Amino acid sequence: MKGVSYLKGITVKELFAENESLGYALLKTVTYPFEALSLISDYIKKIGPTLDPDIYEQKGESIWIARSAKVAPTASITGPCIIGERTEVRHCAFIRGSALVGNDCVVGNSTELKNVILIDTVQVPHYNYVGDSVLGSHSHMGAGSITSNVKSDKTLVVTKSGDERYETGLKKMGAVLGDFVEVGCGSVLNPGTVIGKNTNVYPLSSVRGVIPENSIYKKAGEVAKKRYEC
Repeated sequence: MKGVSYLKGITVKELFAENESLGYALLKTVTYPFEALSLISDYIKKIGPTLDPDIYEQKGESIWIARSAKVAPTASITGPCIIGERTEVRHCAFIRGSALVGNDCVVGNSTELKNVILIDTVQVPHYNYVGDSVLGSHSHMGAGSITSNVKSDKTLVVTKSGDERYETGLKKMGAVLGDFVEVGCGSVLNPGTVIGKNTNVYPLSSVRGVIPENSIYKKAGEVAKKRYEC
């Protein structure tokens, strides 16, 4: 990756707590989450055949679904893909491939996933588009919120924080959500958005750049620090 030597708040260690999920096992091999996006497909193909057959069942070419997962008959799943334990894939969900979906997740009705990591206990439950993105544990995207993964001028995605910028080298990158991020209904996360852990985004927001952890994003230029009372 090219760019500044360090941009605060965008590393794997800053965004996600260590855990035993399949997604984190891949993420911990890189410094920045978006470096893992090009690795997802091969990673799934590599680890899929090694998964415990008592827990996972191969359902098609490079598709492994946990036996405890609930997948609606109208859902469309293209490999490579792994669906974790106790995850629910609801009616008309569209999983386009290169999707690593962890345990206890919800992929909702008419939600579309493409080249993503959902770590564990992630909810994208209603009319979401999540492409070329990484979502941390216990993150939640409200109804109709989406990740925009391509710039309108088709140039490479740059992640920005104030006057600093980090050149990802990627033409397609959606968003990275840290653990316990809440995204309000109808929000758009523009290409290269990184949201720090424990941050809330107001509904109908257009978000870009790096949003600090433990914050409340109200609108561009208005980000409040969360207050925790003892």
